[in-house]
Amino acid sequence: MPASALHEKVENHPQVHLLEQTQQLKALLTIIRDKNTARGDFIFYSDRIIRLLVEEGLNHLPVVETDVETPTGSSFHGVDFLGKICGVSIMRAGESMEQGLRDCCRSVRIGKILIQRDEETAEAKLYYAKLPSDIASRYVLLLDPMLATGGSAIRAIQVLLDHGVQEDRILFLNLLCAPEGVEAVVSRFPQLQIITGDIDAGLDEHKFITPGLGDFGCRYFGTDD
Repeated sequence: MPASALHEKVENHPQVHLLEQTQQLKALLTIIRDKNTARGDFIFYSDRIIRLLVEEGLNHLPVVETDVETPTGSSFHGVDFLGKICGVSIMRAGESMEQGLRDCCRSVRIGKILIQRDEETAEAKLYYAKLPSDIASRYVLLLDPMLATGGSAIRAIQVLLDHGVQEDRILFLNLLCAPEGVEAVVSRFPQLQIITGDIDAGLDEHKFITPGLGDFGCRYFGTDD
């Protein structure tokens, strides 16, 4: 998608934050999009993007000014993190992003939500949720590599809200998203923020992101054909 089209999609939704489209990021995305990329490479380069997403997500959390003393005896005026965070992965693909969060946040708590599509009703159905007991007091990084129709994401976000999490304290991190999914999520939850690596052209007739990269979870965990 041309850069101008990407910028327009983001400008229409100020709560959507696109990673800086550097040549490095474009190369990483090209590798994981390639159907011929070996699983080991897919994991390695996906993990690099995930780390970028986590760092950018953390950059949108509030800070407080603070002074520290350096080893030279000088005083330095800087900032410190404000508030507690936790990660919540949408199983199973979202679990691939947990290590990237742990690499950036020491001893971070991580909850899990399992949502599957009901074949009869085509609705996203909640099967399991295990969250930190104090999640209502935390900023939540919601983890799922792909945002397609938005059905699973919306259901997961509602679970967080039902557990007392404030909407403006939720940051949804994903590698790729479709405009349809972005529209569905931000129209329902306008105070939530989305951090994404790229916005694709749209969904095909099977509701798959195109050009996309296939089934992320299957490629990452080695369960694809």
